[in-house]
Amino acid sequence: MKKTAGPLARKQTAMVPYIDGACRPARPLARHGALATPSAIGAGYSAVMNQSLTLRTALLLTVPPLLWAGNAVVGRLVTDLVPPITLNFLRWLGAFLILLPLAAWVLRPSSGLYPHWRRFALLSLLGVGCYNTFQYMALHTSTPLNLTLVASSGPFFMLLMGATLFKTPARGRQWLGAGLSLTGVCVVLSRGDWAQLSQVRFVVGDLFMLLATACWSLYSWLLVRRDEPAHIRADWAAFLMSQVVFGLGWTGLFSAIEWQLSDARIVWGWPLLATLAYVAVGPAVLAYRCWGLGVAQAGPNTSAFFSNLTPIFAALMSAAFIGEWPRLYHGLAFALIVAGIWVSSARRAASAQP
Repeated sequence: MKKTAGPLARKQTAMVPYIDGACRPARPLARHGALATPSAIGAGYSAVMNQSLTLRTALLLTVPPLLWAGNAVVGRLVTDLVPPITLNFLRWLGAFLILLPLAAWVLRPSSGLYPHWRRFALLSLLGVGCYNTFQYMALHTSTPLNLTLVASSGPFFMLLMGATLFKTPARGRQWLGAGLSLTGVCVVLSRGDWAQLSQVRFVVGDLFMLLATACWSLYSWLLVRRDEPAHIRADWAAFLMSQVVFGLGWTGLFSAIEWQLSDARIVWGWPLLATLAYVAVGPAVLAYRCWGLGVAQAGPNTSAFFSNLTPIFAALMSAAFIGEWPRLYHGLAFALIVAGIWVSSARRAASAQP
C-alpha cells in the first residue's frame, strides 16, 4: 500500500546543520523560490554579524588568542631548529594525524568533499597555508609581542572586507573601535617613535604579519558561507579535516619551494617534538574548532575583536619564557587595543537597551 505524505509532513521545516553542530530551521534568502539577490545575501551576512554575544561564546573566542599567543612564543623559540614554512607543514601534518581517527570518512570518494574542492582549496589556502606560513616567516625577523600587536589590526580588515566584499556595513562604534586598535598597531610599528611613521619604515616581519591578518580576515568571512555539503559542515572534525587535507597540499608545495631556495635544515630533538605536539593540538585543532564555533555564533566582526587579546597573552608568555619584557610603547598599544574592545562592546550593550 502506497503511503502519501500528510499535511504535517508537508509543513515540516528543513533543518540545517550549523558549524557548532546544532541543527536549526533553514531560513531562505528569498521568498517564493526566487533566486537570492546580492542584497539578500548581504542581509544574511548582517544577520550573522548582529547575533548576540553570550558568555559561552565569549569563552570560546578567548581560547584561540591564548593558544595563538603560545604559538607565537614557541615558534620564536624554534627558529634555529626548523625552517618557518616547514614548521607550518609539520604542524598541519600533526593535525591531520589527530583528526584522522575522528573524520577519516570524509576522505572517501563518496563523502561529497571532492565536488566542492574549490571551496576547501580556497579556505585551506587562506587559513592553513598563507596565514600560518606568513606568521612563522615573520617570527624570523620580529618578536612574538610585536607580531601579535600587528595582528590586532584584524578588526579593521574584518570590517573593511565585510563592508566591501560581503555587503555588511559596520556601525560607527565598530569603526571607532577598529581605529583605536589600528592606532595601537601604529604605535608598535613605530617602536614608540612617531617620526618613523613619516618615513614609512616597516620591519619585514611586520609586513608578513599584516598579510597573514588580511588572509585570516577573509578566511573568517568565508566561514560564514555554507556552500559545502550539510553533513560535512555538521561534523566539526570532518569540516576541519576537509580544509587540512587541501592545506597539506599548499603547505607541502610552499615547503618544497623553501628547501629549493634556501639552506634549510631540521634539528630533531625533544624541544622540536614538544613544539610540534603543541602547535598541532592547540593552535591547529583546538583553536580552529573554537574559532569556528565563535564565528558561527557571534559573527566575524565581533569575533575579530577577541583576537586583540593575543598580544596581552603573548606579553605575559614572552616575559615568562624568553625574557622579552614589554616596553612603555607596548603598554600604550595595549591601552589602545583594550579601548577598542570596550568601544565595540559598548555598541552591542547600547543596542540591547530598549
